[in-house]
Amino acid sequence: MLFLRDMDYRQVKDWQKLPELKRLKDLKRQPETLFYRGQWQAETFANCVAIVGSRRMTQYGRRVIEKMVPKLVFERKTIVSGFMYGVDQYAHRMAVENGGRTIAVLGWGIKQKLESADEALARQIIKANGLLISEWEDQRALLWTFPVRNRIVAALANEVIVVEAGVKSGSLITANLALQLKRKLVAVPGPVTSRVSAGTNQLIADGLAAMWTGENERTEKSRNQEPLIVMLMNEALSADEVARRVNQPVANVGAQLSLLTIRGEIVEKDGKYYVPEI
Repeated sequence: MLFLRDMDYRQVKDWQKLPELKRLKDLKRQPETLFYRGQWQAETFANCVAIVGSRRMTQYGRRVIEKMVPKLVFERKTIVSGFMYGVDQYAHRMAVENGGRTIAVLGWGIKQKLESADEALARQIIKANGLLISEWEDQRALLWTFPVRNRIVAALANEVIVVEAGVKSGSLITANLALQLKRKLVAVPGPVTSRVSAGTNQLIADGLAAMWTGENERTEKSRNQEPLIVMLMNEALSADEVARRVNQPVANVGAQLSLLTIRGEIVEKDGKYYVPEI
């Protein structure tokens, strides 16, 4: 059996020149170096979706990942995550078990020894043509290395999905980075009684993230059936402006707009509501 300690790691030479890593150039603080284990293939980076979430994954979060990841794999998307226990590792595992590729961005140096269970998962990722990558060679895992790692997770992806997150979760750091990098941000709603869903519910309520409902995408048919959505497709309007156009009380219109915002159908910014691009 091949163990990671027996496997050579490599440094990515002049990563800035590689087209598959062009998204990392969006970062204000770009990594100076990149190291990896596995077989480097440009197509692995072509269509990445980051899945992040709580280390205290619940059964609800587990079921969400089991439903979400197979669909993403079928769409030939690479799953990116941070290789920590909980949501991260389960997303990696589901990607491998469903025949997909996954990239594990480590919060420590590529040379650091892994625990036996982590090493077993790492071997599975590599065997499935996935990658382990790190910007450090021999850095120990410390409190500061994980939020620093998160910027690479967000930058590699076209879309970032937050499955479960508390109000002070590191996953919300990744979510904020996704917004700064203009990546599509999606959050999974959860029970209002669950602490690990408080962060995702807040992202949706604040209009910062689209809501994942199991289908993960809105259809044009459903969008066109809602009059307020049709009105806001071509221009941003305030609640007062919408109320005047539909000849309804502002209170009623405000309630409808709030519901659409929580559902992720529209976005509110600076008092104006509009329909985000799918």
